[in-house]
Amino acid sequence: MSLLLLDTTFLIDAERGASALDMVIDDDDDVAIAAITVAELSVGVQLASARQKGRRQAYVDDVIASIPILSYDHIVAIEHADLLVSVRRSGQPRGAHDLIIAATARAFGRTVVSADRHAFDDLPGIMAIDHRLA
Repeated sequence: MSLLLLDTTFLIDAERGASALDMVIDDDDDVAIAAITVAELSVGVQLASARQKGRRQAYVDDVIASIPILSYDHIVAIEHADLLVSVRRSGQPRGAHDLIIAATARAFGRTVVSADRHAFDDLPGIMAIDHRLA
């Protein structure tokens, strides 16, 4: 059993049918998402065309109902601060949301599943896999 944190890019690929979920997630794996992922998916709903909005909202509703959401609490905040310091010292900036996802993964001992694994490369204490390469 693996503890996995599904990144927004993975969920977008899954929505589009471009992701072979069975290749990445085993039946006994424990999956979750970071709270920031709900925000990112919700932005996609709000920016969708009128034609796509209903389908996208239904998908986000299904994700929220079926996958546990890990909150940004004080433990995640401490991990986030550590990662912010690390990227500033290294001179390799990262996306703000990617760092929150990474901090959530680190706080809960989870591996990030992403279509953009490189966003998590070289972050201390972060394991990430690219679901497209599984």
